[in-house]
Amino acid sequence: MAILAASSGTDFAFLRDRLHLSDSDLSKQMSALRAAGYVKVRKSGRGQGSTTTYTITRTGSAAYRRHRQALEALLQGDR
Repeated sequence: MAILAASSGTDFAFLRDRLHLSDSDLSKQMSALRAAGYVKVRKSGRGQGSTTTYTITRTGSAAYRRHRQALEALLQGDR
């Protein structure tokens, strides 16, 4: 989510390589995020030349901010 929050759109290959995940694992995670309404998916092209791009939604951005704030509070000892 941090990568998506910092960009206007991120493609599947970049996420896979950056996160060191298999295609299958990344696909499952992105499907779950999409089902939760946290990301939008845009596909372009066909076959091997196709590109899948993910964009964080407003709902996803808000959830990411809340999660990050909770983690920061834990690290600072605030509960």
